[in-house]
Amino acid sequence: MSGRARLMWDDAVTGYDFGASHPMDPVRLDLTMGLVRAYGLDRAVDVVAARAAGDSTLRLVHREDYVAAVRAASADPRGADQAYGLGTADDPAFAGMHEASALIAGQSVGAAEAVWRGEAAHAVNFAGGLHHAMPGTAAGFCIYNDASLAIARLLELGAERVAYVDVDVHHGDGVQAAFWDDPRVLTVSLHEHPRTLFPGTGWPEETGGSGAGEGSAVNVALPAGTGDAGWLRAFHAIVPELLADFRPQVLVTQHGADTHFEDPLAHLAVSLDAQRAVQTACHDLAHAYVDRGAWVALGGGGYAVVDVVPRSWTHLVGIAAHRPVDPESVIPASWRDEVYARTRQLGPGRMTDGVTPTWEAWDAGYDPADRLDQAVLAARRATFPLRGLLA
Repeated sequence: MSGRARLMWDDAVTGYDFGASHPMDPVRLDLTMGLVRAYGLDRAVDVVAARAAGDSTLRLVHREDYVAAVRAASADPRGADQAYGLGTADDPAFAGMHEASALIAGQSVGAAEAVWRGEAAHAVNFAGGLHHAMPGTAAGFCIYNDASLAIARLLELGAERVAYVDVDVHHGDGVQAAFWDDPRVLTVSLHEHPRTLFPGTGWPEETGGSGAGEGSAVNVALPAGTGDAGWLRAFHAIVPELLADFRPQVLVTQHGADTHFEDPLAHLAVSLDAQRAVQTACHDLAHAYVDRGAWVALGGGGYAVVDVVPRSWTHLVGIAAHRPVDPESVIPASWRDEVYARTRQLGPGRMTDGVTPTWEAWDAGYDPADRLDQAVLAARRATFPLRGLLA
């Protein structure tokens, strides 16, 4: 196995562009790659552009009629069929939509193939993590579900245990739905409570399909306003124990940056420093519990496109490369100049929000009157006994 990490990147992924008024601005991808280069991380990883996912790959998850509808909308956006979730406010159709979406999916599938075949221990596709797309519909800014496609490809290659951990502020509903009945895939999602945020799913009672799939989905529905201490407490109260028991052959993680307190579309209050702490924890858990440390890390949501997303995902690349970026480092002036030229905004000065996140371990006890502890306990009680674990 190569000791170097792999970064999946093709400039054309920035063609995934819903338009100037849409919150998912592709400049966030360009600025992230620019910051990766400013820190020299592109020289610490193998930067690889995979081919776009072809129809046979897309059909591992998506229905044939849906792929045809995306192709048609891509060729003629005015004729997009809203029955497939296309041409809506969340998912406006645009010329070249199929090509850009399939290219992003191809990067995640390529990342999964690389770690499975031992070509890299870790692989990152920060353009990916489009976790809301369903087999037959677009949803939540997502056309093709690259995370599900990567997992499906791993299963096709022979994987028997794949764990998916999603820390985006929104529930990873599309991935959960794709593997609802499949005990080979463990899906874990930590997200803002469905009462207060799209997509309105991800209740702790959603535990997987009947029969063999029961207990394969774990959902931690966090109260709005949860900050660093609660977010980290929830993660460490749920994820390590599940991975230690499941012993996946590959760990796939989704690192939406929209948990941040500056994100305009959600209501958590997590710092960049806590996001970095969870990225580090995912890396360490891969080395502790996953065959060969095989780890595929994806991006996801994140709509503070200058201040948050590039810094968060540059930290992710550095962690995967075993060259973590010093949070106190001064961001290179060349990148801040690029930010101003592209956005007319002033970029952040350092790779930190200036906090040192801490949390209390779950095994030290819990407070049944605390809303965060109630969320963690609900998730543990719903799913852990189904997996033979103590709640």
